[in-house]
Amino acid sequence: MRTEWKLFSVVSLFLAVAGVVYGFWTYGVDGRVEWIGTVALGLSFLLTAMCGGFFWFVSRRIDPRPEDRPDAEIADGAGEVGFFSPGSYWPFGLAVAATIAGLGLVYWQWWLIAAGLIAVVFAACGLLFEYYTGTRRTAEH
Repeated sequence: MRTEWKLFSVVSLFLAVAGVVYGFWTYGVDGRVEWIGTVALGLSFLLTAMCGGFFWFVSRRIDPRPEDRPDAEIADGAGEVGFFSPGSYWPFGLAVAATIAGLGLVYWQWWLIAAGLIAVVFAACGLLFEYYTGTRRTAEH
């Protein structure tokens, strides 16, 4: 995780400097700053700093991975990476539900927003618990 927190730290530093430079650069003749871009750069800085802080926090508590060691060989990273679903319809349902909620936001229809958000919750639960219930239930659970 050392590689990740360093990468996010560099991006955070860039966004902080770019936000300050942007704020000074857009300081107009009338004495106002263009706030939309300045706030967007500031929030982007906070987001990347939060991700970098999380990766830094995690990297102190786990053993170095092959990506983090300069003496590592390619074969050190071999093996099982994790479990990936061979076929699932839940991501499509989640995308449709998010689209419904997004359309509700675009047209500012509260009933469509509510229906989309409820569908997002159900689709996320279906995706999360797909291998804990039903016909795809694994033997170890």
